[in-house]
Amino acid sequence: MATSKQDVVITGMGVVSPIGLSVPELRESLLQNRSGIRLWQSPQMSRTLPAGLIERDFSDQFSKLELAYMDRCSQIAMLAAGQALKDGGIEQFEGYAQRAGLYYGSVTGGVKSEHDWVRQFHVDKVGSSKPYTIMASMLNAAPALISIKHRILGPVITNSNACSSSGAAIGEACLAIREGRLDVALVGGAEAALIPTFMGLWFGLRALAEVDPVDVSRSCRPFSSRRTGLVLGEGSVFMLIESRAHAEKRGAACYGRLSGYGIASDGFHIGSPSPEGQTAAIRAALADARLRPEQVSYFNAHATATRGGDPIETDSIRAAFGEAADSLPVSSTKAIHGHLLGGTSAMELAICALAIQGSFLPATAHLDEIDPECKLHHIANEPELDTPVEHAVSLSAGFGGTNVALAVSKEHDLLTKFPVSEASTN
Repeated sequence: MATSKQDVVITGMGVVSPIGLSVPELRESLLQNRSGIRLWQSPQMSRTLPAGLIERDFSDQFSKLELAYMDRCSQIAMLAAGQALKDGGIEQFEGYAQRAGLYYGSVTGGVKSEHDWVRQFHVDKVGSSKPYTIMASMLNAAPALISIKHRILGPVITNSNACSSSGAAIGEACLAIREGRLDVALVGGAEAALIPTFMGLWFGLRALAEVDPVDVSRSCRPFSSRRTGLVLGEGSVFMLIESRAHAEKRGAACYGRLSGYGIASDGFHIGSPSPEGQTAAIRAALADARLRPEQVSYFNAHATATRGGDPIETDSIRAAFGEAADSLPVSSTKAIHGHLLGGTSAMELAICALAIQGSFLPATAHLDEIDPECKLHHIANEPELDTPVEHAVSLSAGFGGTNVALAVSKEHDLLTKFPVSEASTN
């Protein structure tokens, strides 16, 4: 670990997600186990699917000129980033020159804009796209637009490592601050790929959950013996992170300290996980945070509710935590918000930070029958309130084999804060 002056703290957060359009809404959904999983359907597909949906159109938040460059992914990223910056108290970075950066993660970027253009080309026989379609569809469109609006002049970097994309982005930004290359960074991820072509890709993989016949909101069941697959979701989460010295200088309050980062690859299979890589990432994050396994208060699991993935992660947790795994509180909040793909690491780290701030353990919803292959100390069905959380760890594992673990710790020496009271998207 670096010296205390180079500790990294989270001073702002912003959320646009299926379970909240602001940090307070997200926290309330976690406390109530309120699901954002609803029925997704399209006339271009023969079946309906469950999905973590944001049932709102955000185009009214932007001018006609801005919208020409913006996919839905960029829209929700811009809004979540704006929340985080307002919450953190820094909305313009021009004075920082190259001492401020933006690190972002996504799998598909502006895929809806690309999908619409391909349809126009093949179906409508249009030979030329609208002028700015290529910019709207870029994987790095969202961070580019954010950096322009907020004058972020240092490194603006896009990571695309499947489901660990925003985790790697956050971890690498943390290292840049620790090493003294940056004072402050905006970090996060976004995904808005609930379109027929992309859903069809996942359906072809036979990985998607079936719609629960009684209640669609119960369709995602991580660790359950009744799980049927993952549920895709859309959303964006951003955080403002900075060095402790920088936060102290400007009197900023924080949600917690970003205390550990571990990244490791499986080198095994492009579509199947390996416990060795996940275990290595968890151990690296614990070592980076100088935490013993028994010191961790809560573990937010990647657990996507697939038949093959959940038992592998269970084995990884047990290998990394040893005897401490028997008492380690574990949950997968994907049961209520779905899998945000490139944005999932940022979402679940934010949830860990809120657990620390609010002294509660988020639950795995709909976990009525635990799979014997997934035996852990599960926080099942209902969150545990009034439970102090000192250190929390989240894990993300992506296709291709890149695994990222992040640790966040309670900050005792700086002013801490609770979620902002209003969403910037209202």
